[in-house]
Amino acid sequence: MNRLPGGLEPIERRKVYELVADRLLAEIRGQRLRPGEALPTERELATSFRVGRSSVREALRVLESKGVIRSTGSGGFEVATLANPLNNSIDLLLAMEEVDVPELFEVRKIIEVEMAGLAAERRSADDLAEMEAALEAMEEHLASEQGYIGADVRFHLAVVRASGNRIALRMMEAIRGVLSQAFRSIFHIPGSPQLSTAQHREIYEAIRAGDPTAARARMLEHLVRVERETEGLRIRAAADQGRG
Repeated sequence: MNRLPGGLEPIERRKVYELVADRLLAEIRGQRLRPGEALPTERELATSFRVGRSSVREALRVLESKGVIRSTGSGGFEVATLANPLNNSIDLLLAMEEVDVPELFEVRKIIEVEMAGLAAERRSADDLAEMEAALEAMEEHLASEQGYIGADVRFHLAVVRASGNRIALRMMEAIRGVLSQAFRSIFHIPGSPQLSTAQHREIYEAIRAGDPTAARARMLEHLVRVERETEGLRIRAAADQGRG
């Protein structure tokens, strides 16, 4: 990357929807939008921020995937009332570079592999239906970044929820925003969404069959692959920056 005089670096270019999401998040953190309060409509936000409605729509999807806002079921959104206090703590640690992505993958392996095994032992018909619905959504949105990522996160939360361990579920909900970012980084790798969908299907089939050993093995296999892809992107980005 080219440096400016005095060691300054050029300002990073960001997508409009990311800027909109940041502005809304600032309003929520500043208590100008409070838990349970309805957000302005998509049209109103677009007018206020002087951006296109598509950018507002993407920003709302990002915040929903992080658990910051929730759909009201009538096309609108409201600030989430059951915010997990771990969310802000983990986001803050990441921003301060006190933790990194490899550490988060270690935590995912600790939680999700064992919870997949427990899900195979404890899953209910409703749990299986939720996983199946998430899988169908993944297959439907293979060409849509936001739609696919939302379904991907939904599947992983459904697996942990099926384990019946509420502490593990709260921990997963706390890192859902980070999960979305990680999924977003690898979504555009050719073939990655298709491979992830196939691996999710294998995890689901093991859980449905009540096979905890297979469920753990399939989940670990999936997490190792995603971690490898994420690390590969990080290495390439660092190399590109070094050549800049």
